[in-house]
Order: sequence, then structure tokens, then C-alpha cells
Amino acid sequence: MKLRQKIILLAIVPLILALCAIAWAVRNQATILAQQQRASVEEAYLRTKEEELKHYVSLATRAIAHLYESGRDDSATLNEAKSIISNLDYGGDDGYFFIYDLQGTNLMHPRLPELVGRNLWGLTDANGNPTIQRLLVRAQQPEGGFERYLWEKPSTHKVAPKLGYVVTLDRWGWMLGTGLYLDDVDGALAKLDAQISKNIDNTMLWIAGIAITSMLAIALSGLALNISEHRVADAKLKVLAQRVVRSQEEERARLSRDLHDGISQLLVSIKLQVEAGIVKLTGDAAQPQSARVPFDRAANQLNDVLGEVRRISHDLRPAILDDLGLDAALDHLAQEFAINTSLPTHFESIGSTDDLPDVGNTVLFRIAQEALTNIKRHADASEVRIDLARIRKIVTLVIADDGVGFDVACITQHPKRGIGLRNMHERLEAVGGKLELSSSSEGTRLIATLSLS
Repeated sequence: MKLRQKIILLAIVPLILALCAIAWAVRNQATILAQQQRASVEEAYLRTKEEELKHYVSLATRAIAHLYESGRDDSATLNEAKSIISNLDYGGDDGYFFIYDLQGTNLMHPRLPELVGRNLWGLTDANGNPTIQRLLVRAQQPEGGFERYLWEKPSTHKVAPKLGYVVTLDRWGWMLGTGLYLDDVDGALAKLDAQISKNIDNTMLWIAGIAITSMLAIALSGLALNISEHRVADAKLKVLAQRVVRSQEEERARLSRDLHDGISQLLVSIKLQVEAGIVKLTGDAAQPQSARVPFDRAANQLNDVLGEVRRISHDLRPAILDDLGLDAALDHLAQEFAINTSLPTHFESIGSTDDLPDVGNTVLFRIAQEALTNIKRHADASEVRIDLARIRKIVTLVIADDGVGFDVACITQHPKRGIGLRNMHERLEAVGGKLELSSSSEGTRLIATLSLS
């Protein structure tokens, strides 16, 4: 996996995890709030129903109050009370009153007359709950009581949940009560649950949409960055290729000049000296002795040719750099520079650079070569100093002179005169190093820093 893909992945994965955590927290909190809201609505509904039932039972007891308070309990009085209660209704077929005795026998039921006279003490609902027994227990409380149970709904002839309220008429031994069916409450709560569930699902969809949009935005941004970086990299590669070609041509031109101005002229001179010697050898007897002079000159010039070849070879790649390391190579370079230019050149090394990679050795040596060449051509200096220091993982090369200096900004921007400095910068940047250059009328100071890590 490429680094850019890893970066995009590291951006997307935490985002997904964060959104998942947010979604879980939102859903969890929404569910808790929905349960609390449902409980509050249900409680409000039931309180309303309870108040309504108390009101209805109160009306029923007031309707027969004149009979109950008369103190009579004969059959005629009881039947008249039953008749009054049976004619009371509210809310259509589902609103009615019922009467049981305290042993569970039904005494009056306006919607189910077949139950009248039957003892329903052992009656249970679909869940196995003893309906009449529980109603009788609630009725014997001081102010009556409420009981939820299942009962057939007259309007639909289906069993539905019901909330009953019952009281006792102790003098007659009756349980008087009524009830409201709760299927409408359950329906309202079901609608509320469905709405809340829909809202939660919509919230999850919004979060999912935000997550997908964010991931697409990150992916598109990464793609755009990738394309942009590719373009920048291509442009840099083209510029680098041009510089490489230009550097190669400059190096070839320098080698051509060295060969033409040095070795070529020496070889031509040697050729002429040898030919002159051969002519004298083929002459009279007195000529061989005089022929020795051109051959001696030719031998000396051959030595010069060998020295020139060694110089060119040393400039291309000094063997001492590979054999003895950077310290020895820079020391030798300083000595040669001092001999060739007659400028006092001091070299000092602190710390060991033996573990410096070959590419690091080469880069620092080339920078030193380029810097000394610039000093020789342009500085008009009277003294040069080269310092190589190794402190922990940092290697620093400092080359300073006391010459006339130059305008660093102007030279750097010049298309032709700043090539050497650009080459130094590029060599160091390629190995993660840094080049600092300062110059004034008092001299020039170049600092090349390379990290071994």
C-alpha cells in the first residue's frame, strides 16, 4: 500500500469509527428518550382514564344513593337499583356498568345478560389471571381500586385490554364497577412508537449520508492531491532531467577542454620530439648524441601527461575517498588546492565519519570541490579554511574564505551563474541534507549539514 493511500485510510478509518460511535450514542439516547416519552404519554392517558372512571362510578352511586341511603335491602329496592344502573351507559356500546356480589356471582350485566346469576369466581383470562377475584380485591380498598384485565369488547366482540374501577356497597354486599377499553390507548402508543422509530431511522440515515459524503470528500481530495502531486512531480522530473543533461554536457565540455588543452597538446609535442629524434638517429654518426635531447624532453612530457591523467581521474572520482574515507580525501583536496593556487588552505576534522554512507561521502566531497573551484575563480581570497565535524548523528562541513564575497540572492536567481550553487542544493536535498550560504565583503561561508539518521 502506498503512503498516500495509507494517509487517506488513516483519515477515513477514524472518521468512520467516530461516526459509528456517534450513531450508537444517538440511537441509544433516542431509544431511552422514546421509552421515557412513551411511559409519560401512557401514564397521562391512564390518569385521564382513571379520573374518567371515578367520575362515571361517582355518577352511578349518586343515581342510586336515595335507595342505598334509605336503609332498605329488600328485593324490590335491589331490583330497582339494578334497573337504574343497567340503564346508565356512556360512549356507546362499550360504556356500561356491572354488579357482582362479594362471592363473585354476577348480579347485573347489561351487555352480557347470560352471565347474570353465574358465579365467576374462578374465571381467568387468556393469561391465566383470575379476573373477578382481582376486581373484588381492588373493590375492598377504602376508596375502591383500579384493575387492568382482558375482556370482550361489545362493539367488536373481540377480547381487548380494559381498565376497570370498582367500589363496594357494603350494606348490600355488592361490587359496583365499570371500565374503559384501552385498545385506543395501545393504538396511540403504537403510532407514537412507529413515529419515534421512523425518526431514529431517519437520524441514522442522515448520519450514514454524512459519513458517505465525508468519505467521498476525503477520497476526492486525495485523488485531486494525487493528480496535483503527479503533475508537480512530472514537472520536477522534467526540470531535473534537463539539469542532469546540462550537467553531463558541462562535464563533457570540461573534460574536452582538459583533454584538448592539456593531454592533446602534450601528446602532439611528444610526437614532434620523437619524430625529431628519429630523424637525428638516421643521420650521420654525430647525430645520435644530439638525438638524446628530444627523447629526454619527450619522457618529461610523458610524465606531465600521466600527471594530467591522474588529475582528471582524481577530479572524476578520487581513489582516496573510497580507500581512506572523507577525512583523508578532504585533507588531500585541501593540500592540492594549496599547491595549485598558492593559497594557505587549512583543514581540520572533529569526530569520526567512517560510518557515513558512500553517497554522503560523495555529496560532501563534491560540494567541497565545487566550493574550492568557486573560490579559485571568483573569491580573490588570501586564506581558505575547511572544517569537518561529526556531533552525534549530524555531520557538518564548513568552507570559509576571506575573499571579496558576492550577492547570494542575485547569484542564486541568475540562470547561468547560479548553476554551481543549485547543484550543491540539489545534491544535499537528494540525501536529506541542508545547505546554508552567507557572503559579504569580508568573505564567504558555506555550511553543508547531513544527518546520519
